[in-house]
Amino acid sequence: MSTVLPRAAAPVPFGRSLRDGVRRLAEAAVTPLELGDVLDVFHPLRKGADLRGRIVSVTAETADAATLVIKPGKDWAGHVPGQYVRIGIDVDGVRLWRTYSLTHGPRADRCISITVKGIPDGVVSNHLVRKVRPGQMIQLGQAAGDFVLADPMPAKLLMVTAGSGITPVIGMLRGLFARSERITADIVVLHSALSRAEVIFGDELRQYAAEGRLRLVELHTDTHGMLDVDDLDTIVPDLAERVTYACGPVGLLDALEAHHEPKGLPLHIERFRAPMVANANDGQSGGTLSFTKSGTVVEADGATPILDAAESAGVLMPSGCRMGVCFGCVLPLREGAVRDLRNGQLTIAAPGDGVIIQTCISAAAGPCHIDN
Repeated sequence: MSTVLPRAAAPVPFGRSLRDGVRRLAEAAVTPLELGDVLDVFHPLRKGADLRGRIVSVTAETADAATLVIKPGKDWAGHVPGQYVRIGIDVDGVRLWRTYSLTHGPRADRCISITVKGIPDGVVSNHLVRKVRPGQMIQLGQAAGDFVLADPMPAKLLMVTAGSGITPVIGMLRGLFARSERITADIVVLHSALSRAEVIFGDELRQYAAEGRLRLVELHTDTHGMLDVDDLDTIVPDLAERVTYACGPVGLLDALEAHHEPKGLPLHIERFRAPMVANANDGQSGGTLSFTKSGTVVEADGATPILDAAESAGVLMPSGCRMGVCFGCVLPLREGAVRDLRNGQLTIAAPGDGVIIQTCISAAAGPCHIDN
C-alpha cells in the first residue's frame, strides 16, 4: 500500500507577494473607497482607467471657435485623420457627450486636438469654447468614423467644406503635409464661410495655397452669396477627374449628393447631424417622457430628439454620434410610441416590452416610458 503525500503549494515569487501585500494594505487604507477611486484622483490618465483626457490649451481660432489640445489617457488607441472622437464634459453638474472631428495629424507629444465652433443655444459647444480651462479633465471615447482618405490616395481631390465642416478636412491636410515625402496629389479646397474673418484655419489654409500645396477657393457669403453646386463645373473644370470629400451643413451635402450621384461622380460625405424629414411628426404634438429610474418627467414636442429633450431637463443620457450611426444612445422604451425623425416611422411598445430605441433620432409621439 502506498501513501500519497499532499503536494506543497508552489512558492509565490517574492516580488509578486510583496506587490499583493502592498495593494491589500493600500485598499485597507482607503476603504470604503476602492484603490482605483484614489488612483483616479492622482493618476487619472493611467493605463486601465476609464479613458479620459486633460485639457492642455485652449486657443481661439475665430470669435466663436476655439481649438482644444488634449492629453489623452494611456489607453488612447490613436486615429486616422478625418475621424471623430466623443467628448464627455460636466456642465452644471450634468455630464453631456458630444462628437467632434479630430483636427490634427501626427503629434510628437501624443496629444490630440479638436476645434469647436459655438452655436446658438449650444450648451456644450459654448462651454468648450468659452469656459473650459487648461488642466480640466474630460471623458473620451476612442476615435471612430470612416470619413478618411483612401489608401492609395487619389491623384486628384476636391474638398468641399463650409463653416465648421473644415475640421475633419484640416486633420486630413495636416496628416498629409506632415509626411516625410512631399505630397504630389492635386488638391482643391473649396470652403464657404460667412466672411473672411469667419474662416476657421484661414491663415493656415492660405499658407498652404501660397506654398503650392493646394488650390484654395474661398467663398464668403457676405459678399459672394451661397455656393451653388451647379457652379462646380466652372469652379473646378476637371471635376469629373476628382474624388470629392465634403463636410458642412445638411443643405450643402444634400445638394452635392443630388449633383454628383446622377453623374456617377465619387463623393464621400461626413454629416454632423442625421438628415431629418421636415414633416416627421405628421402633426403629432409630441408627448410626456417619463424616465423610470430617475423619476424625471419631461414634456417634449414631436420634432425634438428625445436625447436633446432629456438633456435639456438635466437627465443624464448615454450618447455618441448623435446622428443615428453609432447606437451609443440606445435605451429601452417600456411603453409608448416614438417617431423616427429621419423617415417618420412609428415604433410602438406595449407595457413592459422594452423595445430598444435610438434616442438621438427619435421623438415622442405620445406618452413614453423610457428605462433610464
